[in-house]
Amino acid sequence: MKHEGGVVATLRVYVQPRVATMLALGASCGLPLLTIAGTLSLWLTDSHVSLTDIGLFAYAALPYALKVVWAPVVDQVRLPILHRLLGRRRSWMLLAQVGAFIAFLGLAFSDPTSNLFLVALFALLLGFAGANQDISVDAWRIEVAPKEEQGAMVAAYQLGYRLSVFATGVFALYIAQYSSWRFGLLFLASLMILGIVATLLAHPTEEKFASAEAAKIGKKLPVRGRVAAAFVWFYGAVIAPFVDFFSRHRWTGLLVLALIGCYRLPDFIMGTMAGPLYRQALEFTLVEIGTIVKLIGVWVTIGGAFIGGLFVARFGVMRPLFIGIFAVIIGNLFYAWLATQGHSATALSIAIGVENLASGFAGTALIAYMSSLTSTAFTATQYALFSSFYALPGKILGGLSGAFVESLAAHRTFFEGLFPALASLPDKVVGFVPFFVFTAMAGLPALVLLFIVYRREGEPGTMPQKSAGRR
Repeated sequence: MKHEGGVVATLRVYVQPRVATMLALGASCGLPLLTIAGTLSLWLTDSHVSLTDIGLFAYAALPYALKVVWAPVVDQVRLPILHRLLGRRRSWMLLAQVGAFIAFLGLAFSDPTSNLFLVALFALLLGFAGANQDISVDAWRIEVAPKEEQGAMVAAYQLGYRLSVFATGVFALYIAQYSSWRFGLLFLASLMILGIVATLLAHPTEEKFASAEAAKIGKKLPVRGRVAAAFVWFYGAVIAPFVDFFSRHRWTGLLVLALIGCYRLPDFIMGTMAGPLYRQALEFTLVEIGTIVKLIGVWVTIGGAFIGGLFVARFGVMRPLFIGIFAVIIGNLFYAWLATQGHSATALSIAIGVENLASGFAGTALIAYMSSLTSTAFTATQYALFSSFYALPGKILGGLSGAFVESLAAHRTFFEGLFPALASLPDKVVGFVPFFVFTAMAGLPALVLLFIVYRREGEPGTMPQKSAGRR
């Protein structure tokens, strides 16, 4: 694949009809995860839940990191009735969206002050439904568009995803400020209906359920009938996707997975504590957070995603990946600086601008890279494998972020020796400064792995990509 052509040719991919559908589906995918990652922590903070417990709620997003476990089911199982009406990808998308709608309703009618466990259950359901929606939407995106359009599809996904920030981080906060958190969550529940409409209007994709390799294996078995059919299905759904990936990448495949797992580590670790930093430490109001962090920040992120899509379309994925990881590290360091500035709308705007621009660019580059690694015979399972590694390390460490901040604050004297400027900061702020420095440094392993993988494999697509399903 060549990445050539003028600006007009590069921009033309953004006007494809399927890109518009991807925009709406990206927004639907953003609602569950952004609620868990941001809105939920603000709600819990206002309900006077401890930082440690707020940090633990990051585990509600663990299904995103573990979706590879059940992705083979989404990849191969036909849902009764729905599959006949909508096909494989759209039927699973619809089921997940209904589940997310129910979870939002459950959260709206739950009270963190009296039954935090029930809130956790609905948050976990929201994470599970959102993860299943991501599996099917990602597979649909990869299958419905050619490789040269994937950069634009990813950018549209990122755009839609970030537009949902208006819902979760602006309108929901305004409603909570002037009415109640219940009505804010009910508002988010109603928006899942838009995702359902997008699913019903989405173009169906070609059905590929079992690879040719799995069928050949079945013919060699000493048994026939249901036992052989069950083994063939299991091999095609669970084993063959991994055999295909490692047959193409050999042991470098482990480095690829490690790279994916480390790439967005800084953002995942810092994300849960961003809300408490704004609300508790720096004492911004919900309206200020909604206006600066979400309303302004989302446009910067969209700009970053758009620029990332252009870079991927014109230069491939590896160079944007290098730029993205440097940008993410810098963005986290700006959050450490923000924690020292007190209640400053200007400082918040600058930090949000830098971090969100980096996040949008890096996110587009990484998703395009993961998409380039998949084989069409195993789209959902292989992409779920990549996105699970993409999310798992950060989600595990992110769940401990609240306890980490409290521990850093408890060792104030030690860190004042390293950073003398901390001596003038109040106790509620001091733990956040070294925390965001540590999250920035968490991006260094990804930089090293990216260099090694690039030296060994070069740009994806420059080497023959064999697929078990295409032999």
